[in-house]
Amino acid sequence: MLRLNKFLASAGVASRRKADSLIADGKVIVNGAVVRELGTQVDELKDRIECSGKVVKIKNDHTYIALNKPVGYISSASNSQGKSVLQLVNRHSRLYPVGRLDKDSHGLIILTDDGDLTYQSTHAKFGWEKEYEATIDKPLERQDAEIISRGMIVDGKKLQPVKISGSKGNIIGLVLKEGVNRQIRRMLGRLGYRVSDLKRIRIGKLELGDLQEGEWRKITREEI
Repeated sequence: MLRLNKFLASAGVASRRKADSLIADGKVIVNGAVVRELGTQVDELKDRIECSGKVVKIKNDHTYIALNKPVGYISSASNSQGKSVLQLVNRHSRLYPVGRLDKDSHGLIILTDDGDLTYQSTHAKFGWEKEYEATIDKPLERQDAEIISRGMIVDGKKLQPVKISGSKGNIIGLVLKEGVNRQIRRMLGRLGYRVSDLKRIRIGKLELGDLQEGEWRKITREEI
């Protein structure tokens, strides 16, 4: 038995959070009846599950893609607010980006139809690391590195500690486990630094490596 939102995520319909919204909106039918209870358990082998009028089944052959996102593309499956990263990948199956990477940032992003992986990699409780290289307008002072490593309150919100993984001149390496929107830019900006370039180089075990900007390759879940 599976929770209904996990079933929908595993089937590639949506992330668990989006699946909860679909359930609450009455768009999911189980064995002919609309289900709105988020904790509903389903049997993937016995129950007939429909979402937005289509029968849903769990796929056993999920697709995983590593993409080197250029600046100017948005981490969304929709083009409504700009050029989607999906325009860079010639795939017919339904894929969506895992997590965020700002329009002004570039580097590694994962595309998949595996909603369960998306949930694990973006939920803070699983502690997945994301590593970045930031270019700033001046070398990072030691006392500022210590502040970042302890965590900060920015705009009334507590931002979790960020590990400094290296520093060379104006380029610093940073490792996050939380991933609040524009966290690195906000933390450094509050300390008086201007970020001129931000590149993600690792998600979990998966490294960007020599993948060229705008290029992608198929990967396995084990690589991540």
